[in-house]
Amino acid sequence: MDNRDEVSAFLKSRRDKITPEQAGLPVYGHRRVPGLRRGEVAMLAGVSVEYYTRLERGNLTGVSDQVLDALAQALRLDDTERMHLYDLARTAGAGSKATARRRDPKPTIRPSVARIVEGMPELPAFVQNNRMDKLAANAMGRALYAPMYAEPAWEANSARFAFFSPAAQSFYADYERVTHSAVGALRIAAGKNPYDRDLSNLIGELSTRSDTFRRLWGGHDVHLFREGSKRFHHPVVGDMELDYESMEVPDGSGLSVVVYSAPPDSPSADALKLLASWAADAQQEHTAGTDAQA
Repeated sequence: MDNRDEVSAFLKSRRDKITPEQAGLPVYGHRRVPGLRRGEVAMLAGVSVEYYTRLERGNLTGVSDQVLDALAQALRLDDTERMHLYDLARTAGAGSKATARRRDPKPTIRPSVARIVEGMPELPAFVQNNRMDKLAANAMGRALYAPMYAEPAWEANSARFAFFSPAAQSFYADYERVTHSAVGALRIAAGKNPYDRDLSNLIGELSTRSDTFRRLWGGHDVHLFREGSKRFHHPVVGDMELDYESMEVPDGSGLSVVVYSAPPDSPSADALKLLASWAADAQQEHTAGTDAQA
């Protein structure tokens, strides 16, 4: 087991995206490749063609930070792509049988983190891992993602929901952007954790069952969920645009707390208030039904 195929495909995909004009190189005659040639990348990075060829064949074992920085500059990588390249180099050559057999323990949500999520009753909040499993959610979080929670088959995993559920295409107003970002986030996770069997199984499941995922996965684009906005068409409260912040829990667990909000006095803030009212009514109905069965 190693990540050579991933390294090779990533470097080639980035090379194919850059034209000689963008790299400041002269163009002579007809070119048979869509982007830069290997020799041109080698020249821009200050390494030999033979050495770059070895790298693009997937062997990043022992590559220095200086060479990685030169590659990132030659390939015009952004900060996220550069980080992914470093992750790939860090895990290169780590495929010994002992490493492949090692399984990291399942991360646990500390009670203090759970209290933070539950302590924001007016905002949708979640604890999420790098596989996009929503491991915990407050009432507003479950109300916001009601279409996902309504179907147990998605296992509270927003990637499964996005690619498998017909409801997702109407729920996400920017469906294509959401799916592209989801694939990019899973690509980052795979680069950091090449021996995460649950992650590999999820990616395999998505690739097998979704043509859209398989097409986007082949692009080797990467994405980090840190902050941004999403537009939703909620089946109960209608359209709203929410800002989100993703804050990594600083304990090495790989878990993040994700919180959605809206600017005060905005239509989306009003929609959140309506969502809170609906969530409270739904909770009361659930409690009443439970008491009646007791």
